Amino acid sequence: MNFSESLKKNTDFRKVYHGGHSKANKYLVIYIRKNGTDKNRVGISVSKKVGNSIVRHRLTRLIRESYRLNEEKVARGYDMVVIARSAAKGKNYHDIESAFLHLGSLHGIIES
Repeated sequence: MNFSESLKKNTDFRKVYHGGHSKANKYLVIYIRKNGTDKNRVGISVSKKVGNSIVRHRLTRLIRESYRLNEEKVARGYDMVVIARSAAKGKNYHDIESAFLHLGSLHGIIES
């Protein structure tokens, strides 16, 4: 991910949750907050309610790959937290990618 870093600290996640705006669809929820830099910071959250560790890790990889392959289209200067919903369990890459792109366009951060 050339233009991005990871959100890792709990305080960073909380800032995005409390100071950001959220949009949701069937599979994902994305919180977005401006960070004032020229890079994006992305955090991914998959709850234990979604499934066991194998399922959660697979969803994390699918979300990360969806972001990585579409990183050129995403506007820069945002902190975002992507949350997987339990309906995303068992879905393939194309379903997750289309959900990510749909939410990005709702937020207005996907540049065509």
